[in-house]
Amino acid sequence: MDLYCCIPVTDRSAALDWFAVFFGRPADEIIGTEALWQLSEHAWIVVDAHPERAGGALLTLGVTGLDDILARLSAHGIGHEPVETYDNGVRHVVVLDPDGNSLSLAEAG
Repeated sequence: MDLYCCIPVTDRSAALDWFAVFFGRPADEIIGTEALWQLSEHAWIVVDAHPERAGGALLTLGVTGLDDILARLSAHGIGHEPVETYDNGVRHVVVLDPDGNSLSLAEAG
């Protein structure tokens, strides 16, 4: 099974720049108006202009090196909410894109 998660945005061009910083690289593929970042063998994030739906995405990405990721984002002017540490040791933080889509990063403790 493959997973394609679409993040709706208002301004596709600006979003491509923002998500390139977020993921640390440009889109892996452009298909029509969709920009795709491959996260694993079977998981993709798709960014496309859907102004009527922008700001409604809510997803969590499991990561390693959370502090390094947050430092890279900060160096590009991308802020985040406070980092939380759950009882099970997982560190979790919410990053909002310019449309308000919520992209949480979670690192196992």
